[in-house]
Amino acid sequence: MTSVIEAAVGAISQKLGGDFDGSAKFVIEGEGAVIVDGAGVRAATEADTADVTMTANSDTFQEILSGELNPTSAFMSGKLKLDGDMGTAMKLGSALA
Repeated sequence: MTSVIEAAVGAISQKLGGDFDGSAKFVIEGEGAVIVDGAGVRAATEADTADVTMTANSDTFQEILSGELNPTSAFMSGKLKLDGDMGTAMKLGSALA
């Protein structure tokens, strides 16, 4: 697990507090992925699937987690790509904001 993934797991866990209904996978280009589901937040494996997969580069992802960049704005500007259930992505975006 890279330091970026490790930091992401910690930051997402802290923001969500274990309260997220659904599953989401964050793919951080060049670093790996993080999965959020009923079991909590952890580094994802290739086999992990989710209701929605969100892909961004490391800088964009860190800006979202720090609150510098709104997840919806990141999506609208093309910095964040979504594949899957938009409703789950919106719930997670609200929880992380």
